[in-house]
Amino acid sequence: MSARAEKLIPAGIMIDENVVSGFDAEKLRAPFLLRCGALLIDYIVLAIVPVASLLLARSVGNDGAKLLNSEINSVGWVIMILLTLTNFLIFPMFSGQTIGKMVTGLRIAKLDGGTPGFALIILRHFVGYPVTLLTGGIGFIAAIFNKKGRALHDVLSGTVLVYGRKKVKTDKRSVTSKTPAD
Repeated sequence: MSARAEKLIPAGIMIDENVVSGFDAEKLRAPFLLRCGALLIDYIVLAIVPVASLLLARSVGNDGAKLLNSEINSVGWVIMILLTLTNFLIFPMFSGQTIGKMVTGLRIAKLDGGTPGFALIILRHFVGYPVTLLTGGIGFIAAIFNKKGRALHDVLSGTVLVYGRKKVKTDKRSVTSKTPAD
């Protein structure tokens, strides 16, 4: 290490960075139809729970107002809410994928290729998706025309959807400053 760098970094300080090597969002761009398929799978998985609970409540003799106010139906909605939080918050925070993205081989990534954290996932799914829906779907279709395939919710959250099951390999770079020998 040069003497100039040693002066800039105080002795004993170690910098450890995760640097994503070779990440190119344009090359890894998620195909639009695959992206649509992943979203469809996510919503089918989420719709199964309340539909199943309604059918179960109906099968035990509930109908009309009793059907909608039954405990089975209430439990179904609670399960659906927990599944929604798990699918759109917990899974993406740790793997960058929802159930639909796992099936289709897509992954949510930060612009540098890393896995987005809590704040970006909240912004993407719970702010960005509603804003995208308010545009009548135009914000989602924007992914077709964007070089990196970013929809409005990706732009708002600083993320990109890429095609690839495996996490991007990272290089661990550490810089240890040394004091000059006397």
